[in-house]
Amino acid sequence: MQPLGSLFVAGALLLTAGCHGHVREFYPPLPGEATVTVYVVSHGWHTGIVIRRDDIPAEAWPEHRRFLAARFLEVGWGDRAFYESPEAGVRLALKAAFSSEGSVLHVAGFDPPPATYFSRAEIIAIELSSRGMEALARFVSATYALDGAGQPIEVGPGLSPASRFYVATGRYSLFYTCNTWVAEALRAAGCVITPTLASTAGTLLVQAEQCGRMVRPSAS
Repeated sequence: MQPLGSLFVAGALLLTAGCHGHVREFYPPLPGEATVTVYVVSHGWHTGIVIRRDDIPAEAWPEHRRFLAARFLEVGWGDRAFYESPEAGVRLALKAAFSSEGSVLHVAGFDPPPATYFSRAEIIAIELSSRGMEALARFVSATYALDGAGQPIEVGPGLSPASRFYVATGRYSLFYTCNTWVAEALRAAGCVITPTLASTAGTLLVQAEQCGRMVRPSAS
C-alpha cells in the first residue's frame, strides 16, 4: 500500500465519519456476543471475501449450498470479460473501466485456512456479530442475477478447480470496482468503511484494517 494513498484515505475518513460511521445494530459485536470471522483477501488489483461455509446462514445466502463439500468459500465480483480471462491485461482493464458489458460473481471453495491457501496474499480478518454476518450474506445473495425460475445463472467454471462464475447484478466501472463491491459488503455487515473511497485494493485494505486485523502481510 502506498503511504500517500493511506494518508489520503485516513484524512478522507475523518471528513466523512459523521455520515459513514458503523451500523450500530450490527457492529461492533456486543460484549460477550458470539462472533464470526470473515477475511478480506487481496490478490493485487482484486479483492475477495472469504467465509467459513458453516458460518453462512442458509436462508440468507441459499446459493452457497452449491459448494457443500468446501470448508471455506471465497466470493468476489467484477467485470465479466476481465474476470473470466486468465490473461487479462491493460486492454481488458480499460474496457472494464469504461465500457463494461456485464458483471459476474466468482465463488470458489477450498479447505485449508485462508492464510495457508492464499500463501502470498495480504489478508485481513474481521470479527462480525451473527447479525452482521447475516447482513453480509444477504448482500452477497442479492448480487446474483436470477433466471425466470429464481435460480442463479451459471456461466462456467471459475479460476480454480472448485469454483464457478455466475451472472451478477451491478455495473463495473472506473468508480465502481470489485473492491468497491467488497467494501459495500463489509459496510452492509456494519464495518466502519466508505465504499466510495475503496476503488482500489490498497484503499480498501486501509479501511478494512480499521475494523479488523492483518493476518499476514503480502510475502511479495
